[in-house]
Amino acid sequence: MGILVNQVVKRFVSRGREVLALDGVSLSIDSGQFVAFVGPSGCGKSTLLNMIAGILQPSAGEIIHDGQRVSGINRQIGYMTQVDNLLPWRTVEQNIRLPLEIQRRDRGETRERVEMLLDMVNLSGFAKHFPVELSGGMRKRVAIAQLLAYDPGTFLLDEPFGALDAQLKLIMQSELMKIWERTGKTVVFVTHDLAEAVALAQRVVVFSGRPGRIKHIEDVELPASRDMFKIRFEKAFQAQYERLWAELAPEISKGESL
Repeated sequence: MGILVNQVVKRFVSRGREVLALDGVSLSIDSGQFVAFVGPSGCGKSTLLNMIAGILQPSAGEIIHDGQRVSGINRQIGYMTQVDNLLPWRTVEQNIRLPLEIQRRDRGETRERVEMLLDMVNLSGFAKHFPVELSGGMRKRVAIAQLLAYDPGTFLLDEPFGALDAQLKLIMQSELMKIWERTGKTVVFVTHDLAEAVALAQRVVVFSGRPGRIKHIEDVELPASRDMFKIRFEKAFQAQYERLWAELAPEISKGESL
């Protein structure tokens, strides 16, 4: 069923004046699809993500998720940002278990699911460790496992790897692709990194500068299963990147000139 964004407008009031953040945005995302949003800073990418999550409400238009109009907090999605939000006083397994405790799942079922998720994110040997004892990449893996714990159909990821160094970012991109291929989740991924968007996504949505409008949508003509460590050296990747950069670069230049 996926996500339908229908003529969405979002206005904010800042310092006594109205700011138009998004204007007339329409978009459909199929169930199980991996879609990336790119655009200049302040173009409304994260605002749209927050509206899909139900954290913000549109000023006009509507958002439909899996057949239901989003009118409050959307409990059918998992949301991840640059900040992992792990509880420092809980171990890795306790952090992953938290959503299941909130749902009051059976203890036996919870234990089995946590063990499965630890294995999926390659952290089986770190179940008893606390977040402070983990590397940045390991913390991201815990955060992904925590999202997977309650099995949402859709992942909303807002620059989840933005704070990582280049090498670690590649590793986490590879891990995310493996998890997406294994689970078939719908993924909406916000990034400022066009190369990351092309490497990961099946479709890339380019936003204009404020007020944010969808300027261009392009299917990524690369194999669904990709090697994150090699894909950037392929001619098809470079051609796709150049086409999308031609759409994105003018919007970034406009933003810098404001």
